[in-house]
Amino acid sequence: MKGLIMFRLLAVFTIFSAFAPQHADAAQVITLTQTPCQFVEAENGIVHAIKSTSAKDCEAYNRQTQAERLKTAKALTLKAGTYTFRVKNENVPYELGFWLRDKDYNWKNPLHKLTKTSISGGGLTTGVSRDYEVELKPGEYLYSCPLNPTPDYKLIVE
Repeated sequence: MKGLIMFRLLAVFTIFSAFAPQHADAAQVITLTQTPCQFVEAENGIVHAIKSTSAKDCEAYNRQTQAERLKTAKALTLKAGTYTFRVKNENVPYELGFWLRDKDYNWKNPLHKLTKTSISGGGLTTGVSRDYEVELKPGEYLYSCPLNPTPDYKLIVE
């Protein structure tokens, strides 16, 4: 009798587990490295020898160089899915952050906060890495750092 009950319980469990949601694979990790005024990976691995002690240094540098740098910047292309962006502050002597958002995201529009993708955060002091997890759907996105002013780099999700 005990064996029959165990068999029935196992059969019911097997049937229900076949319909249970399956756990998705772990998020893929995308590593991004910030040096003064730039994300290295977006600029084809080139580390510009920029001396920066504050955001103002990057603002001045970007006014002079951003248009030319963006012409050769590499758009990050990914498939739709869940990603962890691991962002590292490499030798920038002030706190950095990260902001990834839909290309047409407007932070002043309250509807965008409900309907568009936008993840951000700060606290990246020298040598610190931080993870930002996000689910990306097909479309165009931008990423940048407002605290270490960088260009808006392209991210394309297919």
